Amino acid sequence: MAMRQQQVLGGAIDALRFEPLGKRVRAALGGGVVLDTTRAVAVWEPRRFLCQYAVPEEDVRADLAPARDLGDAAPADGMLGPDVPFAAHTTAGTALDLSAGGVVRPGAAFRPDDEDLAGLVLVDFDALGPWWHEEEENVGHPRDPFHRVDALPSARRVRVTLDGELLAESTEPVAVFEAQLPPRFYLPREDVVAALHVSSTKTACPYKGWSTYWSLRTSSGRVVEDAAWSYEEPLHDVLLAAGHVCFDDTLVTVEVDATD
Repeated sequence: MAMRQQQVLGGAIDALRFEPLGKRVRAALGGGVVLDTTRAVAVWEPRRFLCQYAVPEEDVRADLAPARDLGDAAPADGMLGPDVPFAAHTTAGTALDLSAGGVVRPGAAFRPDDEDLAGLVLVDFDALGPWWHEEEENVGHPRDPFHRVDALPSARRVRVTLDGELLAESTEPVAVFEAQLPPRFYLPREDVVAALHVSSTKTACPYKGWSTYWSLRTSSGRVVEDAAWSYEEPLHDVLLAAGHVCFDDTLVTVEVDATD
């Protein structure tokens, strides 16, 4: 029986895996840059869905010392999602406290025992920040070098309604195809007829950037909170969708048709 590739990519892989990045990676802590390297490696600990960055120890401008608290143990089985803390390691090694500029991050580094990763330390993405790839900020979590996002001009007709009322309609959307996620269609702002109001909600995507969320008000006065989002200053993968609006199809009806 055939298997979808995402079942392989998302499976609970028991092996320790790594991939050199080739990009300049930097991170800050305590008001200064504490790591700066062109030799960063993406590392997936066994059963981890997300990678972490590992860097040569000599490229870390911070003090590293054996961790005083080893943190909670990882769950015994199953895939480990982003909710499982960095300190819950699934491979052998030494947990390290990282400190710089008077700031201490307990257990924020990890020196794996594996000989293929000798000289490298894994660093907790959430314990440092901001991070950069070259001169572009990396938000959310480490970028998977095998994750892909395509933003393409489309001629499909996209119609957005709520209880029969037209909210938006366009034949010039930007179609965004992201690995392991459903296609999303971002509509030009001028094709939105509903009243949109900026929400306080924001989310971060490593591949698209910081999102701005919008609540909408229908002509009847009904308000739907966080019904849509946009990337006002998107990262390079989705520049084509800058300022366009994508509607949440769990809150409103989004119909997508092919056009001539």
